[in-house]
Amino acid sequence: MKSKEVLKHLCTSTGISGEETSVSEIALTYLKQYAQEAYIDEFNNVIGVIKKAEKNQPSILLDAHIDEIGMVVTYIDSNGFLRVSNCGGVDRRLLLGQQVTICAKQTIPGIIATLPPHLTGTEEKKVPDIDDILIDIGMSYQEAQKVVRLGDRVMIHSEFCDLLGSRISSKALDDRCGIVAILEALEQLKDKELHCGLTVLFSAQEETGERGAAIASYELNPDIALAVDVSFAHTPDARAHQCGKLGKGVMIGIAPTLNKKVYQKLIALAKAQQIPFQEEVMGGKTGTNADVIGVQHGGIQTGLLSIPLKYMHTPIEVIDINDLESVSNLLAQYILSFGGAK
Repeated sequence: MKSKEVLKHLCTSTGISGEETSVSEIALTYLKQYAQEAYIDEFNNVIGVIKKAEKNQPSILLDAHIDEIGMVVTYIDSNGFLRVSNCGGVDRRLLLGQQVTICAKQTIPGIIATLPPHLTGTEEKKVPDIDDILIDIGMSYQEAQKVVRLGDRVMIHSEFCDLLGSRISSKALDDRCGIVAILEALEQLKDKELHCGLTVLFSAQEETGERGAAIASYELNPDIALAVDVSFAHTPDARAHQCGKLGKGVMIGIAPTLNKKVYQKLIALAKAQQIPFQEEVMGGKTGTNADVIGVQHGGIQTGLLSIPLKYMHTPIEVIDINDLESVSNLLAQYILSFGGAK
């Protein structure tokens, strides 16, 4: 599998929380290459059954969320400007002057309006509330209401960019890179005999409350789950002890809300297989799908693997492709550890 090409295909697709249909269909085509059964449920979750558990075998779920942050149209004013609210944790500091795409009946380009610096006073220099953002699509009110509906999603324009070395920049790397990590693990497992049940979930609406993962994991009810997401990579303005490092491998989550046996096994496997890894210690919830998956039914043993990422929730997120590969390798080794391969 050409991981970078798949990642670009996913990241340049549209899939803002609650409107993941387009990217879910793309992800489904990739997942079908490995699954006995694959489908999209009513909530835009993409689910693939790789192998059903046989008697006395554990059932394992691999999860990564498919949605991305964005905005939603709330109002069209009398001048044809659009007002919006956020879908997920949009960084308002970045919005003014940005180019956007309105995902309406047709894709419509727009720009987020901003006063030129010559005309701004002290008050105008403050970060605006999301309700004060205006999007100019170059239309009158009458024209705009014919093509834009309240509830249409808005996506900040971004280009998929190869940086020097093994680094990549794009929107929606959170968490489309997690999806590619799982697909790459399935590629490694495709000719192996598995001694566990294996199901894959590309979950919707993580950015708006982990809803897709809660719904699907309750329905699937695995014995063990591994959530794959992104976490903070160190930048010069951040505290080093609270971040991972790009290029230093998978971040293995350690937290009260994660299963100790699961993360201890992940660490042991990474050491035994010489897979680069970092330990990520959290004092409470992880802020990922692992939090909701772990409390379904009578409780699901849940672990968390994260890919270090710079500039989270911006149009210029950055990862190192080597870290993605370390996640894939550890996922594959974890699955094979249940009886190994013949």
